[in-house]
Amino acid sequence: MKKQIITIAGGGSTYTPGIVQAILNNAQRLPLAEIRLYDINAERNADMYLIIQFMLKKEGFSDVQIISTEDPKHAFTGCDFVFSQIRVGGMKMREKDEKIPLNHGLVGQETCGLGGFAYGMRSMKGLLEIVGYVQDYAPDAWILNYTNPESIVSEAVRRTYPNAKMINACDMTISIEETIAVNYGYNRENWIPTYYGLNHFGWYTSIYDKELKREIMPEIIEKLTTQEMQVADFNAGDKTWQEAFQMMSVITRNFPNNIPNNYLEYYLYPDMVVEHTDKKYTRANMVMDGREKNTKEMADKIRRGEKEDVLNFNFGEHGQYIVDMATSLLNDERRRFMLIVPNQGAIPNLRSDAVVEVPAYVGATGVEPIALREPICDFHKGLMEAQVAAEKLLVDAYFEESYQKALQAFTLNQTVPNARVAKKILDEMIEANKEYWPELK
Repeated sequence: MKKQIITIAGGGSTYTPGIVQAILNNAQRLPLAEIRLYDINAERNADMYLIIQFMLKKEGFSDVQIISTEDPKHAFTGCDFVFSQIRVGGMKMREKDEKIPLNHGLVGQETCGLGGFAYGMRSMKGLLEIVGYVQDYAPDAWILNYTNPESIVSEAVRRTYPNAKMINACDMTISIEETIAVNYGYNRENWIPTYYGLNHFGWYTSIYDKELKREIMPEIIEKLTTQEMQVADFNAGDKTWQEAFQMMSVITRNFPNNIPNNYLEYYLYPDMVVEHTDKKYTRANMVMDGREKNTKEMADKIRRGEKEDVLNFNFGEHGQYIVDMATSLLNDERRRFMLIVPNQGAIPNLRSDAVVEVPAYVGATGVEPIALREPICDFHKGLMEAQVAAEKLLVDAYFEESYQKALQAFTLNQTVPNARVAKKILDEMIEANKEYWPELK
């Protein structure tokens, strides 16, 4: 099999070592010729180059080429896969996404609420730029996208590059499944889950266990309502994730017909989330003091010539999930994933142009979504319709440079109680994002 050239857009990300480790662990399914780290932040990219170079030597892959570059032509020309995980504005802008809404008593979060919308306005430009580079320099390459907020950016790409070979995926469902399995004694590898929703906004309707030969979702719901989960090892010691999985039990007790995505806490219980959030020290600060600091320390150890106890990372299924998608494309494995796709009837009673997250098979020809057998309930449909409309308005605002559409989007976002506070936060976000957003008129 031809050895592959993989470009990681956002190569300086703290998640890059986990992705590369998954690539190396699957070398027979995904033979590797070259890894290209592309990032506009030269310092972060240089640190990651050292870490990945160290990993390749340690794992016996010295024949694999590794480059770091800020030149898109060098990064993308002739590559086979692009793994996109860019964060436009970095952690400093994420901090503003979180703290500006919190200062007004609203949810401050990187992908949900108005912080997510602010991030979406930045991300659309950044990801459209990446997709444009791929069309210019490697039009046959597959883009596997982790860049958030997924529903918003995938809608923007669909409008601009409708024929791009791109798959949008989020690893949150896999993290939820793994955490449930570890807590309650199951093997997730035996599961066939059915799920629907929007990105970070959905519900499980079935989990069939192939080994047990039966539906297990009712018993998982029973466990969730009586036994609060502990985070899996890849989130160990992280207070915010522990609180998120505790909230998952709260949601399930109140709405026990489905297993929820735990991000629904931001939409169903925004008051509780705000009450338990430190407005001065948010998740962005935790990441800067945690993962980012840890990555810098790994690079510095390598610079000092240290050989032992250098690598220190565990990101669970994040890297494996994107590698599994690549191998399923490359080898026509037709594996099943939760993917973000245009609805087009997959959820029969939801608007067809919504961008939804549903199970899909991936093979040599791309993505084949699996349609639900029955319409979804009015409660879920009502929540999703409002969120879809808000996201569509935000994408309209980006392309039309429309202040009015942006205000409508901010007002309709389900974490927002009224238009007055929506306008206040929008105006603050415009000021904070002058370098990144289009000029809204």
